[in-house]
Amino acid sequence: MANDTTNLNIRMDVELKKQAEELFSELGMNMTTAINIFLRQAVRQGSIPFAIKLNDPNAETVAAMKEGEDIIKSGKSRFYNTEEMFKDLGI
Repeated sequence: MANDTTNLNIRMDVELKKQAEELFSELGMNMTTAINIFLRQAVRQGSIPFAIKLNDPNAETVAAMKEGEDIIKSGKSRFYNTEEMFKDLGI
């Protein structure tokens, strides 16, 4: 591998940079070394070297999802607009 190097300019949140520099310093490296490690792993693996996913739903969301599933299974009326709902309720 050649020893030629190039510069990479990126924009990031000021606080994120500060936190990352503190973390990398504790790990005994600087930002350049950390980014190079990331890029080398990405190239080796042919992908982002960690899982990227949406956060798991919290307990409140899980409960709401279950409630929705229970409503569907119960066969209760479905409404496609408020007029249908009010008519069914006799309002």
